Amino acid sequence: MRNIAIVAAAMAAAGTSASAQDATGRGPAAVDAARIIAADTEPGNWMTYGRTYDEQRFSLLDRITTDNIGELGLAWYADIPLNRGQEATPIVVDGVIYLSSSWSNVFAYDAATGEQLWRYDPEVPREWAINVCCGMVNRGVAAWNGNIYVGTLDGRLVAIDAATGEEVWDVYTVDTNQRYSTTGAVRAVKGRVLVGNSGGEFGVRGYVSAYDAQTGELDWRFYTVPGNPADGFESEAMEMAARSWNGEWWTLGGGGTAWDAIVYDPVTDLVFIGVGNGSPWNRSLRSPGGGDNLFLASIVAVDPDDGSYVWHYQTTPGETWDFTATQPIMVADLDFEPESDGGTRRVVMQAPKNGFFYVLDAATGELISADAFAPVNWASHVDSETGRPVENPEARYDDTGEIAFVTPTGRGAHNWQPMSFNPNTGLVYFGSRHSMLAYVEDKEFEPTTVGTNTGITLALSPEQRAEVSAREDAMFEDRGALNGWDPVARGPAWRYVDPRETGNGGTLSTAGNLVFAGGGEGEFFAYRADDGERLWGFEAHTGVAAGPVSYEVDAEQYIAVAAGRGLQPYYQPNYSRLLVFKLGGTAELPAPVEYVEPELDPPPSTASADVIDRGAGMHGQICVQCHNNRLGTFPDLRRSPALADAALFDAIVIEGALAANGMPSFSEALTADEAVALREYVITLAIEAKAAEDAERAAAEAGADDAAAQPAEDAEPHED
Repeated sequence: MRNIAIVAAAMAAAGTSASAQDATGRGPAAVDAARIIAADTEPGNWMTYGRTYDEQRFSLLDRITTDNIGELGLAWYADIPLNRGQEATPIVVDGVIYLSSSWSNVFAYDAATGEQLWRYDPEVPREWAINVCCGMVNRGVAAWNGNIYVGTLDGRLVAIDAATGEEVWDVYTVDTNQRYSTTGAVRAVKGRVLVGNSGGEFGVRGYVSAYDAQTGELDWRFYTVPGNPADGFESEAMEMAARSWNGEWWTLGGGGTAWDAIVYDPVTDLVFIGVGNGSPWNRSLRSPGGGDNLFLASIVAVDPDDGSYVWHYQTTPGETWDFTATQPIMVADLDFEPESDGGTRRVVMQAPKNGFFYVLDAATGELISADAFAPVNWASHVDSETGRPVENPEARYDDTGEIAFVTPTGRGAHNWQPMSFNPNTGLVYFGSRHSMLAYVEDKEFEPTTVGTNTGITLALSPEQRAEVSAREDAMFEDRGALNGWDPVARGPAWRYVDPRETGNGGTLSTAGNLVFAGGGEGEFFAYRADDGERLWGFEAHTGVAAGPVSYEVDAEQYIAVAAGRGLQPYYQPNYSRLLVFKLGGTAELPAPVEYVEPELDPPPSTASADVIDRGAGMHGQICVQCHNNRLGTFPDLRRSPALADAALFDAIVIEGALAANGMPSFSEALTADEAVALREYVITLAIEAKAAEDAERAAAEAGADDAAAQPAEDAEPHED
């Protein structure tokens, strides 16, 4: 089958646009509804984001098993020449891998050898980074009738010829005068390409669009939150939703972007949309007086033919914590026993940010179950009769103005990382993250056209940050886990806790009784699916957060995953790569480059408390979304040499000296005096961090001295 890829590459080199054909008469990426619906008859392919329309991410391939997993080795790797996070799931069709990358680039590789066949660069303007909250990432492409489709960071939908990598058509899906972006995977359904958007922190109104796959014409659009009633409502669903809002929410956008989960189920013939957070996060600002604010933080079912509303279920009514319901959605048939409890039901499952695992009836949206899968304190439980969470009043900062210590946080008990379901074990596999945040209403909130509009302040005092840490230490036995969750028994069958991890990457389950998942410490692992024992690991030298896949070429089973940043300190060298494994693989990665963590060496603070407080507010609104201290793609500002050089700081922040790298100018948001205040605030953060680092080092040295002073007979016995 790999000959088709070689032929396609040769045709591309010759400038030929006609599709190559294999022995079956199919050309490259010859995917249609019939093939995807019958995907189980072609287990060697991975033709859509979750392999099948139900997005269970379960591979029927079973050559790699728990018995021979120790023989798994690297078959080949491909370096991705883009210095950003990698979150995409590869698509594999008839011996060719199609992979999107950061800055919305798309690559095609020979699936057996790793030879790059073509690369498509949509040339997203680097200054568009100012409209992106969480990295210049892309989660995946769609294949349909000879084309590959990708949503670009600047809000376009592009069709690419699968044989040549040449652009077929290109349309904007957003108003470029607003701060939209697109990072999620697109899906091809019934001759249409479905695409959502991002920007919930930037004052936009979310929606999902369906474009004709052949022509690029817009077929339908479903808005996820209502607009200005004076302009009329696009549908009865928007009129219904508007009754759950107050004030003039449309002036702040409303939010509700559908930036990840868009899943089609051919059994019910419905599309399920995961809807995001409000804009701003703080409900009291966007909807004074309360309200559920539909369809924020909801799963919404629509008709794939016209986008009309069918049903919805809201996971977090009156959302105010960035508890999106955009996380992966999967569809499955679950057997509830005894028969009186429901028998076999077609269900929708999701583990969203808010910490509860939901099982809903796929046809009606009826709640079947909702159970906490991680530490949760914002609600005690979900009422089975009303379907609504029973909230802890102390978690509501938006009505009281008091500090609310809430778990989980906007980072999510589970975020975008794909989950998988193994019908043989009946378990769903996903990572969880355990953390706490102090939510404090921003009393001085003013909407900005440059930074984020959350309506909370992250400029906590040292005492408040210390309280968060103390509460975290008291609440969490671990910081994260990989979960084997039983959706029928409503709890974990197993949990694997690695003390180094604060979460896990996307998962793949296989008929070989295996689960594959990456970790933030730079490794890729395999676990036994039924009991969670870790069986195998590979040092990837970088964070592995994306969803793995399995495919087959010439009777050889492969495991593939995109690796690169995302879950590791920014200062580690970047190794963005596609890693591909097989039994007996002998390829080796180059040795990692030695690096030294940048020192904390701040200049002394000379500013007044008023200046520092002013800088704290701006830091929370325009900096912290990207520069969230130590982990992630973006630099830790506390370690920046620009702290000691005001002119260098201004050159970067005001003049845009690093705009070509994706760090735009903030001259529209900051005056010269405000830039001074911002720098002075970051200096105080650096001084505080250095004091903590010095204290930790001193304690470690004191402990070593104490240990050295102990008499020899007190030492633990050992064998040479």
